[in-house]
Amino acid sequence: MKTIDELLSEGVAGKRVFVRADLNVPLADGVITDDGRIRAVLPTVKALAEAGARVVVASHLGRPKGAPDPAFSLAPAAARLGELLGTDVAFATDTVGESATSTVAGLADGSVAVIENLRFNAGETSKDDAERGAFADRLAELADAYVGDGFGAVHRKHASVFDLPARLPKYAGYLIATEVGVLKKLTEDVKRPYVVALGGSKVSDKLAVIDQLLGKADRLLIGGGMVFTFLKAKGYEVGASLLQEDQIPVVQEYIERAKKNGVELVLPVDVLTSTEFPDLKTKAPANPNTVAADAIPADQLGLDIGPESRKLYASKLADAATVFWNGPMGVFEHPDYAEGTKAVAQALIDSPAFTVVGGGDSAAAVRILGFDETAFGHISTGGGASLEYLEGKTLPGLAALED
Repeated sequence: MKTIDELLSEGVAGKRVFVRADLNVPLADGVITDDGRIRAVLPTVKALAEAGARVVVASHLGRPKGAPDPAFSLAPAAARLGELLGTDVAFATDTVGESATSTVAGLADGSVAVIENLRFNAGETSKDDAERGAFADRLAELADAYVGDGFGAVHRKHASVFDLPARLPKYAGYLIATEVGVLKKLTEDVKRPYVVALGGSKVSDKLAVIDQLLGKADRLLIGGGMVFTFLKAKGYEVGASLLQEDQIPVVQEYIERAKKNGVELVLPVDVLTSTEFPDLKTKAPANPNTVAADAIPADQLGLDIGPESRKLYASKLADAATVFWNGPMGVFEHPDYAEGTKAVAQALIDSPAFTVVGGGDSAAAVRILGFDETAFGHISTGGGASLEYLEGKTLPGLAALED
């Protein structure tokens, strides 16, 4: 896999360089609420621009249905990129049409443009190879070289991620090189004890990675909505908590395999509950109850790990040499149910281990809850991509960058 440094050594002045970034930032009424993914691509964009390249940045945002939708425009992301770069960034109002063509043609050496949301074109996400390829052909007309730096999308077989690199000289950007290097530390010659903390809402989203980790990790800490399927699998009452009953047999098998493999499986001993889901808009006080994890009242749902569980989880992270964390421990968006996620984040900061926050909601929680990002070993920009890498899957976007 060639890297951006090799491209820079070849000389990029005057060349049009297509950077497939991940600018898929969360928006609230058109305002970016977390610009972490934009900041993550800055080193690549800056290096190219400073070397005199004409930089064409492209990304998806959200899930528009293959047609323009103002709610998913990349215009706010382009504006924020310009602010962070300290320079004007041109914005094309389409992907491969007249605006994109003229905007790229108008770039001067060292300048940057962002084209509109790639998913406004059905060819980007099409399962039809020919349709995807046709879109990639048109994107290729905008550039002389390709730099893949959208780690959050490398697990997708999309035109700009998989097909376009085959049509241009291709290189990995700084972000992708960093992400892959970190993930290798979690899969090759891992320093032990290796502890993994998994949360999030659905256990079905994490089954494949748990399956792999049962043969690799020394300890698994489970939280979030997915934990109630584990508690039910142990025969506990979980009340009205989120539950995937169809996954109980699989989880029971995993519990037995953990025992057999000597993997310590840590579940909460107490949880915070309520009779209703909290109001995340008003953040009105929820007045949660603290109950034993094996005795959740029938009319209540679990929304976070409890105080004793927070102490337990922190103690289980204290002696780790390597930690991977993916998924919040509770409904961290509400202050009454954020303490479990805060406890895990703080335990990672306090630990001498190499700590990796696995993207997605975990990365958002770190920023929203006010933690210093530099206190962690690495914060990934791609939750789904990180998990699939740990599952041992071939990621299309990485395969496409290989020589």
